[in-house]
Amino acid sequence: MTTTTRTPLYASPADHTRYGYYGPGRLHLSPGWDRPLYPFRGRITADGSSGFRAEPHRYHLYAAWVCPYAHRAAIVRKLAGLEEVVSLSYVDDERDGRGWAFRQRRGHDPVNGFTLLEQAYEATEKGYGGHISVPVLWDRLTGVIVSNHFPDITLDLATQFGRWATSDLDLYPEALRPEINKLNAWIYHDINAGVTRVGRAATEDERERERHRVVAALERLDERLAEQRYLTGDTVTEADVRLWVTLARFDATYNRGHLISERELRDFEHLWPYARDLYRLSAFRETTEGLPADWDLPHGRDR
Repeated sequence: MTTTTRTPLYASPADHTRYGYYGPGRLHLSPGWDRPLYPFRGRITADGSSGFRAEPHRYHLYAAWVCPYAHRAAIVRKLAGLEEVVSLSYVDDERDGRGWAFRQRRGHDPVNGFTLLEQAYEATEKGYGGHISVPVLWDRLTGVIVSNHFPDITLDLATQFGRWATSDLDLYPEALRPEINKLNAWIYHDINAGVTRVGRAATEDERERERHRVVAALERLDERLAEQRYLTGDTVTEADVRLWVTLARFDATYNRGHLISERELRDFEHLWPYARDLYRLSAFRETTEGLPADWDLPHGRDR
C-alpha cells in the first residue's frame, strides 16, 4: 500500500490567465468523448467479489470542501464510523484549467504526493481526457481509482465496512432501500442537480421552468417532514445526506446566486428545523464550513 512521508508538495496558485478556467476540453465539450462523465465505477464489496475487498486502511477518499457531492461522501464516512478505516484528504477550493489541486490551505496529498488530482486519473488510465471530479475513492493497494461515481461511493462506504465501523447506524437498511432509491432519484434530479440547472438555463422560460421544479420539490419535502423526523422515518438514512448538502448551501449559494425562490430555507416550516436537526450531528457539523449562527437554534424535531 502506497503512502508518502516526503516533504509535502503543492500545486502552484490557481492561475486562470495561464491555464484558463476549468471545463472546456474536460466536460462534455471534450472532442470525441463518448464515455460517462464519471467513468470509473468499481465497487467495494465485503467479500471482495468485485475485485476491491473492503479492508481497513486500504482506501483513501479525495474530497473538496466546496463540492456537495464530495461533501456527501465525507458525511457518510463519519456517520458510518469509518474515520480510522478509510482515510480522507481535501483538494484546494480553487480550480483553474488544471482541475482540482493540492495547496497549503487544505493540505497536501498524504497518499501519493500528487500536486494535481489529474495525476490520480492519469495513474489509473494513461491519457485520460475526461472530467476530473471529486469525490474520488482511491485504492492504495493497486494504485488506481476505484470510483469517481459519487452515488456508488457513499453506498459502499455505508454498507460494506460494517466489520470495522464504530457506528451501528444503518444508512441503507434493506427494508427501506426501495423507498430510499426512489427518494434519491428525484432529490438528485429536482433538487441537487435542479439548483444548478436554474443557473445554467439558456432562456428565461427554461430558467422559470427549472426554478419552479426546485421550489415544488422543496414544498413536497416540507410536507413530508411534517409527519416524520427524517425522510424515511425516525432514523437518518442515505436520502437525508443527499438532500442536506443542498439545503446547507441553498441560501448562501444557490438562492443568492440564482434567485430560485422568494423564500429562504428558514421560511419552510419543516425543512428548516429538519436541516438544523441534522446539523447537530457531528458528521454534518464537522464536515461543513461557514453556516451562520442561526443553524444552532433549537430545532424541536426530537419531540
